[in-house]
Amino acid sequence: MAHRKRLGVALLCGLAAIQSAAGAELQPHTLAAWVTYIRLTEQRIAAELDDGSRFLVMDFAKPSEAQSERDLLRDGEILIQKLETRAEGGRRIEVEDGMIHHWIGAIFLPGAHLDPLLEWLQDYDHHAGRFPEAEQSRLLSRDGSTFHIFLRLRRKKIITVYYNTEHTAEYRVYDDPRRASSHGFATRIAELDHPGTPQEREQPVGNDHGFLWRLNSYWRYLEADGGVYLECESVSLSRGIPFGLGWLIRGYVESVPRESLENTLTSIRNGVPETGAKKGPQ
Repeated sequence: MAHRKRLGVALLCGLAAIQSAAGAELQPHTLAAWVTYIRLTEQRIAAELDDGSRFLVMDFAKPSEAQSERDLLRDGEILIQKLETRAEGGRRIEVEDGMIHHWIGAIFLPGAHLDPLLEWLQDYDHHAGRFPEAEQSRLLSRDGSTFHIFLRLRRKKIITVYYNTEHTAEYRVYDDPRRASSHGFATRIAELDHPGTPQEREQPVGNDHGFLWRLNSYWRYLEADGGVYLECESVSLSRGIPFGLGWLIRGYVESVPRESLENTLTSIRNGVPETGAKKGPQ
C-alpha cells in the first residue's frame, strides 16, 4: 500500500511538472507521421466497409473469435482493445516527439433500432447533457449527412484539462438499411488556461501541454440479433513522453484515451433507452 501511494505521489508530481513546464509544440515531422498513420488506417477501414459480406471490425477476425465477441457483447460486456496500424511489411510507424493512441471499443444495444440511434447521436446540441466529457455542445452547421460541431471538452484523471474543440462528422448510409457508418475528426483543438475564470484563454493551437493534438473516430453500426452492434475506433495524437519520465507516466498517458472511449460507449448504452429506440417491432 505504501509503495502504491509513493508511486501515486510520484505520478502526480510528474504530471504537475509537465503541466507547469513550457508548452510542447506540434512539430512538422510529428504531424507527418500522424498523416501517414491516418492514411493507412483509413485505407484499411474503407476496404472493410466495402467488403460486402462482412462489416464490423470483429467480422474480419476468425469466425470463432467473432462469434465469441458477439456473445460477450450480447451479455452486456463493453469490449475495448488496443490497435496499431503498421506500414507495408509490418513496419511500425515511428512518431518522433509524439504518441498515437489507437483503441477500438464495441457495445451491443439490445432492442435498439438503427434510425432512432443515429437520430440520437446526431442531436449534437444535447451532447453536453449526455456525455461526461462534453461541458458544452452545439451544432454549428449541417450539410446533408455532414455535421460541424462545437464541443467544450473536459478530460479528468488526476489532473483536469479543458479544450475548446470543433469537429466534422460525416455519416454514410448503405443499400442495406441495417448498416451505417460515420467518420469524425477534430478540425480545431485549443487547450484552455484558467478555465471557468475571468482569466480564461485559449493556448495557441498545437503549442500547449500536448495532451491532445489530434482526434479522429470511426464508427460502425449494424442492426442485428434484436439490437444494434456499435463499434468505434478512436485515434488520437499527443506529445511524446519527456525524457526520464517514460517509466512513470506512459501508462497514464495511454490510459486516458482508452477510458475516454469506454466512457463514451457507456454513455451511449445508458442514454439510448431515453430515445425510445428500444420500442417498436423486432
